[in-house]
Amino acid sequence: MIDLRLVRENPDLVRASQRARGADESAVDALLAADAARREAARRGDDLRGEQKAASQAVKKATPEERPAVLERAKALAAEVKQAEEAQREADAALREVQLRIPNVVHDDVPPGGEDDAVTLRTVGEVPTYDFPVRDHIEIGEALGAIDMERGAKVSGSRFYFLTGPGALLEFALAQLAISRAVAAGFTPVIAPALVKPSAMEGTGFLGEHDEEVYRIERDDLYLVGTSEVALAGMHANEVLDLSKGPKRYAGWSSCFRREAGSYGKDTRGIIRVHWFDKVEMFSFCAPEDAAAEHLRLLQWEEEFLQALELPYRVVDIAAGDLGTSAARKYDIEAWFPTQGTYRELTSTSDCTTFQARRLTIRYRDADGKNQTAATLNGTLCAIARTIACLLEVHQRADGSVHVPVALRPWLGGVEALTPGMTLVAPVPTA
Repeated sequence: MIDLRLVRENPDLVRASQRARGADESAVDALLAADAARREAARRGDDLRGEQKAASQAVKKATPEERPAVLERAKALAAEVKQAEEAQREADAALREVQLRIPNVVHDDVPPGGEDDAVTLRTVGEVPTYDFPVRDHIEIGEALGAIDMERGAKVSGSRFYFLTGPGALLEFALAQLAISRAVAAGFTPVIAPALVKPSAMEGTGFLGEHDEEVYRIERDDLYLVGTSEVALAGMHANEVLDLSKGPKRYAGWSSCFRREAGSYGKDTRGIIRVHWFDKVEMFSFCAPEDAAAEHLRLLQWEEEFLQALELPYRVVDIAAGDLGTSAARKYDIEAWFPTQGTYRELTSTSDCTTFQARRLTIRYRDADGKNQTAATLNGTLCAIARTIACLLEVHQRADGSVHVPVALRPWLGGVEALTPGMTLVAPVPTA
């Protein structure tokens, strides 16, 4: 939720952010008007309560002759106070409704434009070349007995799949590698709920313009999350955190569900864009002044993970018009997909400043012991299905086998390659 004080003190900054996003500038004026109406309603309520208190005192001091008139005035004031309190509740609700419509204020350095205007910051690793016809991840996965799209569709419909044999082991290996690296970096591992209340979805900014992408369980008024960011943020709703020793970091594993309502006809083949996948998500709570540095740390950990998987990638700074509601800045890491001849998003990290924490009432005590709104940040360490797709394509060999990156081998029984018809080896934990 946007900071009302910022809107009052610097409305032009918020208008500029709205323009950069391609959003409605008039929403800022509507918010200012709603804020003024709420403050006026609160002032009137306070004034009437003051009069009511004075009238109550007057009743005690009134003479028998004065008492009927004074009582009548006190009774009228009680009715007016009740009306004023109802008006204040309505004004509060109207303010919140308008406030929820305005997305986070973008950072000054965010590139202008939309989806096609992201700025490439750096490219890491060499794009591989092959002396044989490259196959896509589905052809490779089917030959390995790792992916079964046909039966996934039979059981659940389009954009669903089975991971079998080496595909299932790859999922577990990637999850283990991601979690182990996150723990080594100081994150607390969390198995997060995939079903959450509406308050958690609204608090993290995934309702409103995003609700078409969300699965809702109407009977129980619960939502299936598209990322464990939702549960991790909501975990500390209405709490005061101890950030005296630095950011509070979690690495959450959960299944993720997305309707992909706006992607008809896109990526219909394979497991790049699916309705369900598993993911390891990094999430940080920190003081607002530490958020920019924490954002770069999350990005660094994402890069190190892709380097461990021996995948070529590029880092892009997402343009203002392509940012989600809660993000003030977002970096994507796009890995190379040989059969598409381009880079595709594999991970991302967003600085949400105090936007989500204000909605969820997540605070911390500053050096003076005063409660302040915390900042929240998130970063995907491994979206497993899409990462498997990339691994199979980048590391394919002419004989149909797939090179296993060194970092993954301890979680795959030490095998150096996945081969069609191979005998599965039980994973061996690291010493």
